[in-house]
Amino acid sequence: MGKVAFVFPGQGSQFVGMGQELAEQSAAARRIFEQADEALGFSLSRLCFEGPEEELRLTANTQPAILTASIAVLEALREKQPGVQADFYAGHSLGEYSALVAAGALSFTDAVRTVRARGQFMEQAVPAGQGAMAAVLGLERDALHALCEEVSGGGHPVQLANMNCPGQIVISGSAEGVKQAGEKAKASGAKRVLALNVSGPFHSSLMQPAAEQLQAVLSNVNVQNAAVPVVANVSARPVSEAGAIIDSLIQQVAAPVLWEDSVQWMAEQGVTTFVEVGPGKVLSGLIKKIAPADTKIVSVQDMESLTELLNGGVL
Repeated sequence: MGKVAFVFPGQGSQFVGMGQELAEQSAAARRIFEQADEALGFSLSRLCFEGPEEELRLTANTQPAILTASIAVLEALREKQPGVQADFYAGHSLGEYSALVAAGALSFTDAVRTVRARGQFMEQAVPAGQGAMAAVLGLERDALHALCEEVSGGGHPVQLANMNCPGQIVISGSAEGVKQAGEKAKASGAKRVLALNVSGPFHSSLMQPAAEQLQAVLSNVNVQNAAVPVVANVSARPVSEAGAIIDSLIQQVAAPVLWEDSVQWMAEQGVTTFVEVGPGKVLSGLIKKIAPADTKIVSVQDMESLTELLNGGVL
């Protein structure tokens, strides 16, 4: 029997209505939404269930919303199959907080307050319009890195932000830096360069002010050692010790997300099943392009997919 990894989505997976059906059908899921509303002092559950979408899309709302929807799915799963654990947990950017809650390193209420603050800090770090992100398709990592270095050297910072899967890398930085690097990438043979609809240059050096503010918040949060290893974005290696977890969360804001490397590493450790826990199927799509062809990839986000997972004999 191969190992199982639970993975949790990041920003961009949100949609109006997420978690609503689960909250209606699972007491454990409903409790998570209630805890989020109480911890934040406003109805995050209403925003998840009813929108409006443009408000849900704001980073300071999106981050706690996706975390809450993801942990609601996890708790509904644990309600039906008590004691269910994965061999590894991991999450894409924001999703790392969901992974840490799953692994017992962070309480849910601490996590939801922290990512609300993280979203606010990331929104405020760079004035609107001054930063940008773009997905570059079909260019090798080293070649794109060299282009970004060249543009940054000219005074317009830009760097690799998300190593999502082979042939899909997101760059992030100043609006001019991203524009120039995108043009150079196309000239060097990239298939496509797609501007991303985001409110800031996440996972770039321009996020350093947000990282410093987050450090102050995390110093007041009770972080425990993880009961199960969490594969960190910044290193693509497991962290379990509380101090290392805090360090990786602070670094993560302004450092690249090594998602491709993380999935590869888990596959090398014998993970044959990846379960995406939370809204959307973004990670499932990426994992298909990274992991060996016979890897089982399951997405769980509502009662139907949860029942399928439990009946499928995967866990």
